[in-house]
Amino acid sequence: MHSIWFGEFMGTLVLVLLGTGVNAGVTLRKSYAADSGWLVIATGWALAVLCGVMVAQAFGSPGANINPAVTLASAVTSGDYSQLLVYWSAQFLGAICGASIMTLHYTPHWRLTPDPAAKLGVFCTSPAVSNPLANVASEVIGTMVLVIVAGAIFSHGVSANGPAGGMGPWLVGSLVWGIGLSLGGTTGYAINPARDLGPRLAHTLLPIPGKGGSNWRYAPIPLIGDLCGGALAGLLLHYARL
Repeated sequence: MHSIWFGEFMGTLVLVLLGTGVNAGVTLRKSYAADSGWLVIATGWALAVLCGVMVAQAFGSPGANINPAVTLASAVTSGDYSQLLVYWSAQFLGAICGASIMTLHYTPHWRLTPDPAAKLGVFCTSPAVSNPLANVASEVIGTMVLVIVAGAIFSHGVSANGPAGGMGPWLVGSLVWGIGLSLGGTTGYAINPARDLGPRLAHTLLPIPGKGGSNWRYAPIPLIGDLCGGALAGLLLHYARL
């Protein structure tokens, strides 16, 4: 079962299961973590990335992208686009499965939570202030920071002079924590098209009591913004030759 496809599938599944899981714990009624706040959410997502990266590597994907924008950035940097569909199919399917398992885990809590918008927020992102151009810009900037700093972590300059190689997953988790705390307050920092689109599809398809709509009008923003951010960051890394 060890392969790049299965590694990306399992890593993204774990990422989304734990990430949407912290959203659910903070949001849903009768959860012990209810109303514990943004710091808990940002920390939970950072640890979800750490776990997802290590699982992806263990199951056969040494690069552990677990993010279509990171995969696109790598393709732009290298000029090799041949594996995009392999990675993307695994990542999006893993995200759908991770969100579905989270939904099952919190089964009794959906009926006890009356607000449909709060339930949707467990699955996917939305803007704090609705402004499409600013929202796209936020996602582009956040994703560029993710890709550029991750590229720096594994660059020759950093890895040759410190513990970045063995500490890579921990440093990437810390990076996501920092992005969430610093830049996440505008759009909920998807910075990963699979992280937003996969759970949004799960929300649409699953029989969640009182769930309301899935806000598909907003869905293109984290998809387009994150892929554009990944491509732009990939171009910078290509010419910088880190």
